[in-house]
Amino acid sequence: MTDSFVTQRQQLIASLSHAGISDANVLQAIASIPREQFISESLRGLAYADRALPLSLGQTISQPLMVALMTQALRLTGQERVLEIGTGSGYQAAILSRLAASVYTIERHEELTIPVANRFALLGISNVTLLVGDGSLGWPQEAPYDRILVTAGAPVIPYPLLHQLISNGILVIPVGKADWQELQVVQKGTDTIHIQSLGRCIFVPLVGEKGWRMD
Repeated sequence: MTDSFVTQRQQLIASLSHAGISDANVLQAIASIPREQFISESLRGLAYADRALPLSLGQTISQPLMVALMTQALRLTGQERVLEIGTGSGYQAAILSRLAASVYTIERHEELTIPVANRFALLGISNVTLLVGDGSLGWPQEAPYDRILVTAGAPVIPYPLLHQLISNGILVIPVGKADWQELQVVQKGTDTIHIQSLGRCIFVPLVGEKGWRMD
């Protein structure tokens, strides 16, 4: 870890706080994870720019502000079992590992999961379990979950994810068109669903049986 990255990370935390991220635990978790280790070496100079960056296979690592916003919306206390859909680089799951009891994360591209597992090992992250599969179907074998976070845009809220969420659980998911979505915070009640919008966003599509079909 270079002094430059340490300084940039501190500047990012200050920027996120100024942008309205008020959960001190979320800021601390982001401060503890070296984002530069989750992107290609050629892009490491942009590691702490507040922007999404490309990964292989058409995937992206989300903008830090979006990571912070989505994580804050989960309202984690440290006791939760969290399901993440769309592992990508593993950066979001690494943040969640600092804030939840256990994290289950699904990635449809097996090729991406190999470096993710290595990153987690290097950082001493042991409470994240990886699965290669269709994230739109969730992970029923490990359900139910206290929280679910989806890092890909869905045309509608996938029913399997709601089904695998506990009563009073929270689902954070981008929903809308293929090229832009609305970030929704879904609170599941006993007989009702309450949806709050956090505004527009742009994510790669959630591809799968209950998402976008890529034939």
